[in-house]
Amino acid sequence: MNVYLDNSATTKPSAAVAAAVGELMESGWYNPSALYKPALEIQKRIDGVRETCLQAAGAAGQRVIFTSGGTEADNLALLGHLKSRRAPGKVLISSVEHPAVSACAEEIRHMGFETEAIPAGKDGRIDPAVLEQMLDEKTVLISVMQVNNETGAAEPLAEITKIRDRKAPGAAIHVDGVQGFLRMGLDFNRLGIQSYAFSGHKIHGLKGTGALIARKDHAIRPIQYGGGQEGNLRSGTENTFGILALGEAVSSWDPEANDRMRRLKNRLRNGILERIPTAAVNGPEESPVTCAPHILNIAMPPVRSQTMLFALEGDGIYVSAGSACASRKQKISPVLKAMGVSTEQADCSLRFSLCPTTAEEEIDYVAERAGAHWEMLKKFTRR
Repeated sequence: MNVYLDNSATTKPSAAVAAAVGELMESGWYNPSALYKPALEIQKRIDGVRETCLQAAGAAGQRVIFTSGGTEADNLALLGHLKSRRAPGKVLISSVEHPAVSACAEEIRHMGFETEAIPAGKDGRIDPAVLEQMLDEKTVLISVMQVNNETGAAEPLAEITKIRDRKAPGAAIHVDGVQGFLRMGLDFNRLGIQSYAFSGHKIHGLKGTGALIARKDHAIRPIQYGGGQEGNLRSGTENTFGILALGEAVSSWDPEANDRMRRLKNRLRNGILERIPTAAVNGPEESPVTCAPHILNIAMPPVRSQTMLFALEGDGIYVSAGSACASRKQKISPVLKAMGVSTEQADCSLRFSLCPTTAEEEIDYVAERAGAHWEMLKKFTRR
């Protein structure tokens, strides 16, 4: 049996997306910037995807800028907005952000802004009271993710926006929604954030496609230049296949799949905890408010994560030791470190991430094999 539980890294294109791309290869390859009828039809379909994305995020009436993925969308949101700011100020970035956001900090400082890290608690979530103490009239931008890509911890966005409104009403809020889009509820307009990024290949679309939702009155300047596509905010010929595939992925997402994934995630967690007495979950207590339905990060000491990962791979089970963007670069996850997880526990942690098609028998198989490998491997760990 082959079981893929690394959906936070990437997802398999859905059947609807695969069918749409096949059709587009034959009839949808025109450049949407051209003026003849087939090209204009493609532009019309692209604009339809904008509306689909806005409706899915509760952002009717706002704008969508298509990008090459979540990283570019985050960069555009942060750097593009700060380019529009005349006076220097302070930028707050949560300490558990994806590198698409956290790696912008150095460039932000080069632009003349201060940066401060918002600490996360042991559950991987920001404490609104701590954020409130950090906010002042100098704050111009706050960046927090909707769902952490390693632990599944969901940030208290509503509380964060209320505190911003009270303490620093002039500050913009950007949310990296790459792991939360479609999986967690979002009402962009009611929430009061300024921008929101997501990615196609995390929701069974294609790699190389993402988007930034931004309020119409939110100032953003381009960070790349060219032909002026996407309202002069993201130049370059539109990725027609990727954008239209993104529309298929969004419109075909079944909201009921989220409850099903949560049940299966809890089944996996309980199955591992029952079999491995030393196992410990990295992240918040389970609830629809505090964590995502599809991500489980769990330590299984004394077996190191790489050892368990390769043992599971031998059984046809594919999981991750953390963020795919950093897994070959860093020994210990900076997210777990920021949460105060011990080096030993972090070094024994794996991330399991589900998708709507994950089956119950796959979950039971993974729990059984993890328990069996732990029983054998615990005898050979280094002291």
